[in-house]
Amino acid sequence: MYATVKNWMAQFKRGDFSTCDAPRPGRPKTVTTPEIVDQIHELILENRRISAKSIAEQLGTSRERVGFITHEDLDMRKLSAKWVPKYLNADQKRQRCQGSEQILEFFRRDQNDFLSRLVTMDETWLYLFDPETKQQSMEWRHSGSPRPKIFRVQKFAEKFVASIFGIKIASS
Repeated sequence: MYATVKNWMAQFKRGDFSTCDAPRPGRPKTVTTPEIVDQIHELILENRRISAKSIAEQLGTSRERVGFITHEDLDMRKLSAKWVPKYLNADQKRQRCQGSEQILEFFRRDQNDFLSRLVTMDETWLYLFDPETKQQSMEWRHSGSPRPKIFRVQKFAEKFVASIFGIKIASS
């Protein structure tokens, strides 16, 4: 505080009574114009995975300004995709419900004998693929829109079937 007052006194003694800031060297401030906001919005809509750094380079503005515009003016955030174990269509969901109801009905008929008669078998497809990272899956979204989803399996990925059997072995 003392240094600031001392500088002002030195300026007043030199005859400089200006209260306006003098021009300073460095990068000029970028003004947020509707044109820049529209350009940023168009770039994001073309490619929702575009980085703020890439937008800044294309428009010749700072990354901080791009971040401010996307968050404050466009109300957008960059969200990573939510992993979903697998996609089931309506018919597959119905079949799973029917199978579960049948097993539950067998259990209700004879609870004591249920486990002694149960033989299980499960089959699953194992896919060989490199999932994208959380960072790679990030997309620009408006604050009210849901997160993007990624299903664990890709439709045309290389795959193989694994069958698992469970049986009860009689004790002697």
